[in-house]
Amino acid sequence: MRYRTLFSLLVILMVTVAVMPPGNCSDMELDENSTLEGILRRGQLRIGIESGFMPFEMIDKRSGIRQKQISHGGVRRGSGRNVNLIGFDIDMGIEMAKELGVKVVFVDTLWPSIIPALKLGRYDIIFGGMSITEERKKDVDFADPYMIIGQTILLNIKHKDGVKSYKDLNKSTFKVASKPGTTGEDAVLKYLPESSYIAFDTEEEGARAVLGGKADAFVYDFPYNAVFMAMYGKDKLVFLDEPFTKEPLAWAIRKNDPNFMEFLNTFLKQIKSDGRFDSIYKKWFEDTSWHPFVRQ
Repeated sequence: MRYRTLFSLLVILMVTVAVMPPGNCSDMELDENSTLEGILRRGQLRIGIESGFMPFEMIDKRSGIRQKQISHGGVRRGSGRNVNLIGFDIDMGIEMAKELGVKVVFVDTLWPSIIPALKLGRYDIIFGGMSITEERKKDVDFADPYMIIGQTILLNIKHKDGVKSYKDLNKSTFKVASKPGTTGEDAVLKYLPESSYIAFDTEEEGARAVLGGKADAFVYDFPYNAVFMAMYGKDKLVFLDEPFTKEPLAWAIRKNDPNFMEFLNTFLKQIKSDGRFDSIYKKWFEDTSWHPFVRQ
């Protein structure tokens, strides 16, 4: 039998009380619709991600090797095929599912449709290193932030002497790349309105455009740019690593679900206090031994 922590048992007790006959729980109707109740009854936590966002969720190219905790892999978008996933979000999802005593499934989804798919019930929660924005708050509720990041710049090395800050790129002569529907794109449009903006469907395409000289700069989240620079940028790119925005990251869920929100915030406090969060952070943000195993 799968081991459940005392915390998990308390969650189950909370949900059990929520579905008692009328008269025993004043907010029974809201609790019956809780995502948390559905997760426990289904025995499965479904997490929406978009693979390719280093170091949060990536495809492991090692043939035949899977993390033991995800024997089924993750579901790759459009194919229904299982793949081997690694990354910060993958480990965090495993820990969250363990806490609930359920299995975990990662559903790979294109970023522009990740919130609509959540609202349609394709999965229970969005990971994916999502930044909290006022626009997104209209469609989803965010748990407490687990990390603060910001936008940084990968610069083609030919501009190393002429560009020292994002402000220097605010000219029509510079081709600046990012990805649609992201805060990277928002930052380009807000802070570099005079630049020639080029949108790429994936982070990798945008970063490689700078690598190959098809774009002058790539604006994106610090973690992704830091990893890409370490893996591919030597003697080819300049990393302007001082973030020029400040963005809290958090898990996103469907609106008006207090039971699930209470679980998420309690879970976050718990893993930060017991050392699990720091251990996972160091594994993916400070260690580089996983770099060779990422499928591009």
